[in-house]
Amino acid sequence: MKRRAFLKTTAAGIAGSSLLAGCGGGTGKTGNAASVQTRPQVRWRLVSSYPRSLDTIFGAAEEVARRVAAITEGRFRIQTFPAGELAPATEVLGAVQKGAVEMGHSASYYYTGHNPALVFDTGIPFGLTSRQQTAWLRYGGGMELIRSLYADFNVINFLGGNTGVQMGGWFRGEINTLEDLQGIKMRIPGLGGEVMHQLGVTVQLMSGGELYQALERGTIDATEWVGPYDDMRLGLHEIAPYYYYPGWWEPGPGISFMVNRNAWNALPLIYRKALEAATAQAGLSMLARYDARNQEAFRALQGESVQIRPFPTDTMQEAERITLDLMENYAAKDAAYRQVYDSFRAFRRDAHGWFGTAEHAYASFAYPRTNS
Repeated sequence: MKRRAFLKTTAAGIAGSSLLAGCGGGTGKTGNAASVQTRPQVRWRLVSSYPRSLDTIFGAAEEVARRVAAITEGRFRIQTFPAGELAPATEVLGAVQKGAVEMGHSASYYYTGHNPALVFDTGIPFGLTSRQQTAWLRYGGGMELIRSLYADFNVINFLGGNTGVQMGGWFRGEINTLEDLQGIKMRIPGLGGEVMHQLGVTVQLMSGGELYQALERGTIDATEWVGPYDDMRLGLHEIAPYYYYPGWWEPGPGISFMVNRNAWNALPLIYRKALEAATAQAGLSMLARYDARNQEAFRALQGESVQIRPFPTDTMQEAERITLDLMENYAAKDAAYRQVYDSFRAFRRDAHGWFGTAEHAYASFAYPRTNS
């Protein structure tokens, strides 16, 4: 595919619009006070793919804004906007690329229509857990490869959080065999959506804020989102009685902060460091919040009239087979995809070897003893 075909217009003049005129009237002399005074006032806008009501995932964007302001003593401020206010949920990357906003917070698998390899920035079906995904990006060579993909969009990316392994979603009817998936309408994005399509599902893509109404009206028969905490906030348990697990298509999906390169290049070095530190901390906070809140919500769900069930084994096995076929086909057609895929696959092999020993042995022994 033509990787540079998506929105080639770049952010002309964004540097001038981002750095405001007033510089505080500093003297320019050496010293901390004078240095702070001469740093420019910078005002950015950040658009998220998530509604404000989802306080954990959208909260990561708000935390970045707070931390950047605190570190720079209010001289670098970022205003955050939820999905739909400045850009639709699935058009954040385009808004950042064009310079309509300086920064975005989104999941890369929303944009695989522009480059299928972007899926690896979020994660793939039967891929890496949250810890493994972060390890691959930070220390396994993944970040360099992913940044080469984002460069085509005039964007530099930063880790923006992770939800941890997700649930498989809410269904109006039971899923006992592969045949039960035939013809149902389901909201599911990314490569997982392609796999579901091949399993016979009619796939739809919509934002979190649309899911309750779509399920209620019958526009969709099933939807996945994140896990118990977010799903209960969206009210999905009130409509669909069957809650399946695991979310095999998202074992550890990462969210990204996307920054327009023109805006990034215009930032003073100390502001760049502030932004890097803030995004790193916000990412850690997001996963920790989800881990704490999901277990509380899961316990609450067990008191509701919800049937929590595992996906049938044949469904998991067929989904895995289709996933591998799809990735091999993409890799055969695109050298850049192949490069990312080979790196990811090699890291996954070693990660599963290690985690499958110590981590799996402990979990298999300890997790069933929940009452001990």
